[in-house]
Amino acid sequence: MSDTPPDRLCASPDSPYYNEDVLVRGVGVRLKGEEKTNVEEYCISEGWARLSVGKAVDRKGRPMTLKVTGPVEAWFKDDAKDA
Repeated sequence: MSDTPPDRLCASPDSPYYNEDVLVRGVGVRLKGEEKTNVEEYCISEGWARLSVGKAVDRKGRPMTLKVTGPVEAWFKDDAKDA
């Protein structure tokens, strides 16, 4: 596995951008220079992130999100594990 996180990542298993191996490793996200812990999905190249809004959920049980634009940075919280 590389040392750079994917350009786009989603926490929902229904998404084509879901990657369990990367999520288990842990990804930190900084949006507009501030570290965020409520990120549901992000895209570095397009410069946006979807942040969960409180405890509200939609009718399918997924968290309600707000799309925020700006510079996005992502990094792995844990080092790569040797196989």
